[in-house]
Amino acid sequence: MDRPHRLAQYFAQLMHESGDFRYDREIWGPTPAQQRYDTRTDLGNTPENDGDGFRYRGCTGMQLTGKDNYRQFRNWCRAAGLSCLDFVKDPDAVNTDPWEGLVPLFYWDTRDLNRWADEGDCETVTRKINGGKNGLSDRFDRLARISLVLLGYRADNVLQFQADQRLQVDGDVGPKTRAAMHTALVALTPGEAARPEVKAAPVTEEKPVPVPVTPPSLDAPWWKSKEVITPSVIGGGASLVTAIGGIPWQNLLLILVAFGGIAGFLYWRKNADRKAVAKQVEGMA
Repeated sequence: MDRPHRLAQYFAQLMHESGDFRYDREIWGPTPAQQRYDTRTDLGNTPENDGDGFRYRGCTGMQLTGKDNYRQFRNWCRAAGLSCLDFVKDPDAVNTDPWEGLVPLFYWDTRDLNRWADEGDCETVTRKINGGKNGLSDRFDRLARISLVLLGYRADNVLQFQADQRLQVDGDVGPKTRAAMHTALVALTPGEAARPEVKAAPVTEEKPVPVPVTPPSLDAPWWKSKEVITPSVIGGGASLVTAIGGIPWQNLLLILVAFGGIAGFLYWRKNADRKAVAKQVEGMA
């Protein structure tokens, strides 16, 4: 952790996880997701509803969660020659000094996150910590601000950095700007760029995720579902037979009833007109 490009990645993650160091334990509702923690055997909790979810809830700045992680942290401390409490028996003790400050370092070390920090790969670091990509844009933003400060800029002076690096000066910290920041941070440590483990940050264009087509709701009545009829009657170039064949029977029934109603009205109207003409003819006679 003595290299600027690693510190930038580390603090970007830690500040996101802790809400800028305001929280050192998970806010407990419990929410439905938190209630499921109680039987999360993949986290080392027991399969019974016995309070393990709350007991081993997220703690410290990196939100250590689950009995297994508390056990691993205890073993990591003891392997380092530190005399620590048994955090499995006393999980709240991780929020006391010096353990609270060591948990994020334990997490970083045991997940080998320096490897991905050396490559400037914030996305993979996020997945290793979060299990997914929750809050990725916020982590990117923090990484950019921290990187700028370490490089001698104001935290919000992206434009000047882009101008100095001859990038497109648009203030948008996209993949190319982040890659340039990573390269500049690596250059702050003499000889660092020559290490084979250190690579250029991945430059990938961030394409918008396509919005999935929402299927008809299984809960709402079919007549209130807008999605039922729309996919059936669109799709340019399809033949009438194909279109009709794809319409759900409920929609087809509605269409037939509508046509039947229109035909009945027209027949009644024609009949009424005929009777009116007949009366006029009789009157003239």
